[in-house]
Amino acid sequence: MTVPKSALKKWEKVREFALGLPGAAEEFPWGETVAKVNKKVFVFLGVDDGSYPLGITVKLRDEAAHAHALTSPGAEPAGYGLGKAGWVRIPLAEQGAPAAELLCDWVEESYRVIAPKRLIVELDAR
Repeated sequence: MTVPKSALKKWEKVREFALGLPGAAEEFPWGETVAKVNKKVFVFLGVDDGSYPLGITVKLRDEAAHAHALTSPGAEPAGYGLGKAGWVRIPLAEQGAPAAELLCDWVEESYRVIAPKRLIVELDAR
């Protein structure tokens, strides 16, 4: 399965944005890429080796953002019961997939839900 270049570009932009947030760190549990803050995952970036469709999973507590994310082509509540807690998986290779800028907004929203207050203060000061 080849990963479309446009999807890979979006994935790289989102990954770079996520890792640029205060206190963010990249880890590879279960063989997938995640960005964590304060030892907690705020975005699942999946795998970029083509073994699984490229996508991101974010936690959106804001109802409008959550509803909007679910309107993305192929988007669905995340598996393993995470969907009930507001996690949404958004495929990147689907026709009409969200732009990188919107995905980054959702990553920031997810970060704000999970990051400690002092890091959010640091982010807001930028």
